[in-house]
Amino acid sequence: MTGSNRTIVYEWLRHDKKFPHVWCPGCGLGILLGSLVRALSSSGLDKNRVVLVSGIGCSGRLPVYVDTASVHTTHGRALTFALGIKLSKPDLVVIVVMGDGDATAIGGNHLIHAARRNLDLTALIVNNQTYGMTGGQFSPTTPFGSKASTAVFGHIENSFDISALSETAGAAFVARSTVYHVNQMDNLILQAIRKKGFSVLEVLSPCHTNFGRHNRLGSQVDMMKMYKKQGVPVKRWEQMSEKERLDRIPLGVLTDRDMPTYLDSYAEVCRLAAGMREEGKI
Repeated sequence: MTGSNRTIVYEWLRHDKKFPHVWCPGCGLGILLGSLVRALSSSGLDKNRVVLVSGIGCSGRLPVYVDTASVHTTHGRALTFALGIKLSKPDLVVIVVMGDGDATAIGGNHLIHAARRNLDLTALIVNNQTYGMTGGQFSPTTPFGSKASTAVFGHIENSFDISALSETAGAAFVARSTVYHVNQMDNLILQAIRKKGFSVLEVLSPCHTNFGRHNRLGSQVDMMKMYKKQGVPVKRWEQMSEKERLDRIPLGVLTDRDMPTYLDSYAEVCRLAAGMREEGKI
């Protein structure tokens, strides 16, 4: 471990309190945790201004290991708690960590409307295509035909594209990476944190314990190699034919646009209301 990495560990992790972590050996969430703390270190932010919010699921444990303020909320409601924090303390940097089931099933409406409103939050959505913590049931991102503990003959529903859904709903920044592409993930997390508006980073991460086992995808190493093979830079993806795109996944920044945020508009409404009250109009 380099001196720089040692500094990050002691500055940003609860290294002497919460470890060892609870994730399965080979789970990609440990890699994401490393990326997150490196991005936070590179951001130059005061950790007392950072709040991590999570819901329920394997990813819900991640904020526990980071030495910042954190809130562990109910299933699917992480974004609503995060909005309350941001509205009450707009100067805080609020980062929401969710799984694909947490964010797109019970929390799906919250995700859509967070994007529509362009909330000034950063959402890290870990997509392992299953409910990993509770036994490998299918989730909204489980591919058609894949097997799960609740789909032993194959899943018969089409899956959500988290990034496309977020982009269409109105998010200011949308990107995708995998836990194999660590350097890219570090940079994308940093961009998402610095972006004003609703930022979504979809992180593809293997669940070899459940999804991989049900679908005979091999070990965690085999699943990581799959991400290496499937991942394509978005600029190259745009030049590929439909045939070439089969079984490939575009990675990188998919959307980056500047729009008024919900908090900006909310502050303006509050200012106008205060002025009218002073004038006795309300």
